Amino acid sequence: MTTAPAARVPAGPSPAPTAPARRPRAMDTEAVHAGREDLAAMGLHAPPIDLSTTHPSADSRAEAARIDAFAATGARPEGPPVYARVDNATTARFEDALARLEGTDTAVAFASGMAALTALLLARAGGGAGHVVAVRPLYGCSDHLLDGVLPGVSVTRTTPDGIAAALRPDTGLVLVETPANPTLVELDIEAVARACGPVPLVVDNTFATPVLQRPAAHGARAVLHSATKYLGGHGDVMGGIVACDEELARDLRRVRFATGAVLHPLAGYLLLRGLATLPVRVRAQSATAAELARRLAEHPAVERVHRPAIGGGMLAVEVAGDPHRVIAEVELITPAVSLGGVDTLVQHPASISHRVIGEEGRRDGGIEDRLLRLSVGLEDVEDLWDDLDRALHACGNPVTDSR
Repeated sequence: MTTAPAARVPAGPSPAPTAPARRPRAMDTEAVHAGREDLAAMGLHAPPIDLSTTHPSADSRAEAARIDAFAATGARPEGPPVYARVDNATTARFEDALARLEGTDTAVAFASGMAALTALLLARAGGGAGHVVAVRPLYGCSDHLLDGVLPGVSVTRTTPDGIAAALRPDTGLVLVETPANPTLVELDIEAVARACGPVPLVVDNTFATPVLQRPAAHGARAVLHSATKYLGGHGDVMGGIVACDEELARDLRRVRFATGAVLHPLAGYLLLRGLATLPVRVRAQSATAAELARRLAEHPAVERVHRPAIGGGMLAVEVAGDPHRVIAEVELITPAVSLGGVDTLVQHPASISHRVIGEEGRRDGGIEDRLLRLSVGLEDVEDLWDDLDRALHACGNPVTDSR
């Protein structure tokens, strides 16, 4: 028995080669390009600055419909905004870029970090959820804001282990800061998020930045930044931003419109520019801070050094002598509040950044009177050490009360 030869299939065109899948962009690449992808098509290399406070429209009926839509939904309007309190093209670029870095749907920018936190509290209180569960320590002014300053907002302060028990039917959010200001205590964001259940977790990520951690990937619904700090990075711009989902962003935009706490376009431009070098700056500052922490831990005038496990440029130093003497003796290092800039700053939290919460609040937050907060910049480590070493030797013998 013979077998018939197999039928020959006519040769067709060769299948087109499959394009390789694109891998996710690295943080360094996103920091440089996010918010700028449309510039080449516009014939531009640097982002434009839109300083318009108002935008012309000959169709008042259409404008009325857009205003109604924004009032009802808080969504960004299609086309140019009616007025600068609604939206701005330059600040929107910064918002889009920061959302990309944090891994959230969107972000909403404000005139300062405190304005951003205020908007969060008002947005939740406006929906009948004005109770806040807060874990100390927090930035001093954030902590102070929770003390009955805003109508309809109340607070329960607790430890991470007590979050679940502190929740109420009207709890609108849980607020934590990790690493915490100024003690640099770190929290397990995933564990905290589980304890929150359905209540939104807000993580202040100012100290870490998305270079070191992305809270939204671990269960946070909103990520808060004082953009004045590392995001700007040069001590010359003030701003705040909340990276979050679109639903929460719509509430925040309506609060921003009503309160007027908008980010100026020039500030939005500077903050977008700051993001481009954020990964490089944070890694360099982190390396210098690690070396300073090692040396400080061995210094006879230092009792304890706190440095976050995730790294970063922040140090908390408990001195054996008078911390005010250290502040007075540094020369290269600037004694000033704020942090995250290219130059190194030192301050005494009990006297300045956390003075507003009082002695009891500082004690609850573990903020000792001999604690100094150091924001490490981009100077040479040897120059910084010479300045610190000399100032520490001048701080004298241990004291019983340095307030």
